[in-house]
Amino acid sequence: MILDTDFVRAQFPAFAVPDLQGQAFFENAGGSYACAPVIDRLTRFYTERKVQPYAPYTASRLGGEEMDEARARMSAILGVDGDELSFGPSTTQNIYVLAQAFAGMMAPGEAIVVTSQDHEANSGPWRRLTERGIDIREWKINPETGHLDPDDLEAILDEKVRLVCFPHCSNVVGEINPVTEITALAHAAGAFTCVDGVSYAPHGFPDVGALGPDIYLFSAYKTYGPHQGLMVIRRALGNLLPNQGHHFNGGALEKRFTPAGPDHAQVAACAGMADYVDALYAHHFSDEAAPVARGQAVHDLMRAHEQKLLAPLLEAVSARNSVRLIGPADAENRAPTVALALNAHAEDVAAKLAEHGVMAGGGDFYAGRPLSAMGVDPDKGVLRLSFTHYTSKAEIDQLIGALDAVL
Repeated sequence: MILDTDFVRAQFPAFAVPDLQGQAFFENAGGSYACAPVIDRLTRFYTERKVQPYAPYTASRLGGEEMDEARARMSAILGVDGDELSFGPSTTQNIYVLAQAFAGMMAPGEAIVVTSQDHEANSGPWRRLTERGIDIREWKINPETGHLDPDDLEAILDEKVRLVCFPHCSNVVGEINPVTEITALAHAAGAFTCVDGVSYAPHGFPDVGALGPDIYLFSAYKTYGPHQGLMVIRRALGNLLPNQGHHFNGGALEKRFTPAGPDHAQVAACAGMADYVDALYAHHFSDEAAPVARGQAVHDLMRAHEQKLLAPLLEAVSARNSVRLIGPADAENRAPTVALALNAHAEDVAAKLAEHGVMAGGGDFYAGRPLSAMGVDPDKGVLRLSFTHYTSKAEIDQLIGALDAVL
């Protein structure tokens, strides 16, 4: 089955905006375009349901039902129970709250493993716990390739480790880490796992239930949705950690780790992401399937299309002596998030690409630790070229041509 990109692009109003015509968008890792079902649901909520939800009058009842629909449908796609999915203002905020919860459960001298491959969101909040007597151990990447070797993790695991934090894939390295294998290693040592899926989920929602981590987080504004952080916490761990919400919400798993009140409209609009998955499935497949199976079929469609487009880009940049490709050069083992270390300041190069109709970014992308670990000057940063399944071959050709002109 081949992804119908014409159908896909028709679901995103941005591609019909006159000012964006001819502009190839390659900073999707910083935030994707929003799909029409999300925009429609958000507009409807703000115009028809903008009241306190869950009251007995119609507008309130419907607002609450739409929020519940978002949780039920997205959790089903992710392969987990409804109350194991929480919505928060951002992934960074969600992890900060989790860090406070773990600090309340752990004793001084117990340990948390973090990596030098992570975005700061799944690194900084945990590292701060040293102030509370928690031992923070770093699982280091290969300084040449950026690779995380599971054998290196085994060497730092012992009975004191309570949690292992790592990315599904890094927002600059791009290599897809073996979540199930790493989780099995952690579980065998008696530790839980916290997976940052922010840079992976835009390329297809994962079956979190099958992958096996205890915590999985991603950002809806990078998966065609509103600015929300989605957080899966499996029930066994969620009930073990101390409640971080209001005391009267302690009995509701989906509320235990969201101390702030939810953004009603944006939570409700997240159901539009499920609408989009269902629309893609219905367009490409004729059979009926459970939500998690539909999600995986769409995931596979997206990944196949992205890999086909990624291969020529990787070949083009790998052949240049003037750039250093961060992460693996094979399309099958990475997400389409391509970071290039240059002799020049990356922001300046991104500005030159903009003159050729290519929207890209330069900087450290909150990944200063992995860049430094690989010997990349954080002040110069990297040029990041990131795309997703709605990107077309013509846009890849436009990008490669622009790189030829600029580099």
